[in-house]
Amino acid sequence: MISNLTNVEGLGFFLYRSTARPGLDQGDMHDILTAARRRNQQLELTGCLHHEDGLFFQWLEGPSPALLQVIELLVQDPRHLNLEVLDEGALDHRRFQEWRMRFSDRDRASLMDWFAVTESSTVHRGDYAGGITAFLMSAAA
Repeated sequence: MISNLTNVEGLGFFLYRSTARPGLDQGDMHDILTAARRRNQQLELTGCLHHEDGLFFQWLEGPSPALLQVIELLVQDPRHLNLEVLDEGALDHRRFQEWRMRFSDRDRASLMDWFAVTESSTVHRGDYAGGITAFLMSAAA
């Protein structure tokens, strides 16, 4: 996967959506979060992972070389299928400063319900990525 983060110096971010491997269970989620939190601590990354209806949405932020490393791991991880970059680039400040890996799911907050009550009937790609980012930030509150 080619990323525009190779051109970013300093702090960057990466937002993606992927399909969770069929049959993913609570034990798998625990393993994902434990490994991600440990890795993110080592790489100085922060972010939020949301899992809902068989989809993952994740925002990661931190040093660009570390983000590129994690992107490669995600692409190779069989628990993530059809990984699609929604947005990426330079970042002025962290949005999830206190979270090595914040986690939410439908039981805590529903992204799909959140989108259902937004006022826009047509969502452009940039608005979609911005909406997911806003949701992840509101779910972290």
